[in-house]
Amino acid sequence: MRFDLRHVRSFITLAEVLHFSRAADRLNMTQPGMSRLIGELEREVGVPLFRRTTRSVELTEAGKAFLAEARLALERLERAVSLARRTASGETGVLRIGYMDFAINGRLPEFLRSFSRLRPDIRLELSFIATLKQHEALLADRIDIGFMIGPVDQPGMASYTFDSDRYVALLPITHPLSNVRSLKLADLAGEPFVLGSGENWGAFRNQFFSLCHRAGFTPDIVQEASSSEGIFGLVAAGAGVSVYASCVRNVQRRGIVIRELEDVSGKLLTCAAWVTPVQSPSVEVFTSYLSQIWGGQPAVG
Repeated sequence: MRFDLRHVRSFITLAEVLHFSRAADRLNMTQPGMSRLIGELEREVGVPLFRRTTRSVELTEAGKAFLAEARLALERLERAVSLARRTASGETGVLRIGYMDFAINGRLPEFLRSFSRLRPDIRLELSFIATLKQHEALLADRIDIGFMIGPVDQPGMASYTFDSDRYVALLPITHPLSNVRSLKLADLAGEPFVLGSGENWGAFRNQFFSLCHRAGFTPDIVQEASSSEGIFGLVAAGAGVSVYASCVRNVQRRGIVIRELEDVSGKLLTCAAWVTPVQSPSVEVFTSYLSQIWGGQPAVG
């Protein structure tokens, strides 16, 4: 069909005032221009939309039917224009966010609540993805932001340090060392360990094995779990001890005691990462909030 928004707006305005001159004035056009647009629209639709006499203008039955749908169509188009403009400005949109266990057990929920209060029309879609797989998901455009173990040193990717945790020991409540206020990692050298599986915990395992190597031992991994809940459950059941991030204190879990590792000074960093240059206005708003309001700092490898 060869008519556009000018024809539709002219038709709706004339249908409302039923007077060519007043309708033309409302749209800041001439009466002949209004008549031309209505005539073009009727020819394109193929039926008369108005009955005209020298003294009045009335809608035909076909015109009444066309008016109802034309109003709906115009409203949808106006909403589409508004949505496009708001999306371009970062006021609305969708953000696909990947996270791992330490992020969701740490400050990430608080941060997302704070961001959603600021930008309620940006919908957040959250997916659990292991750290190493988040790198792939970002580069393949399956997620927009990743919260992962860092720092991240990869071309075409920016990252900010989002959170920092100490390493802590997890012991069954019945363990002989559970009464000790703090431990050294070397104190656990002969213990059976429960650890996250290589598939989901590869980045953490690399750091953990380095810590054990510096402490002078190789850990005896007797059980593996795919999730934090699995690790906690196995430790509580007495299957072994574990090392985790200090954000574990945010999680309610019976049967486990948490002890500081006084000889481990390094921190476990959670970093937010995204692909650069940023193309999405929603990502731009999110990362600006992270750096300027939340206080994230560029991650240093």
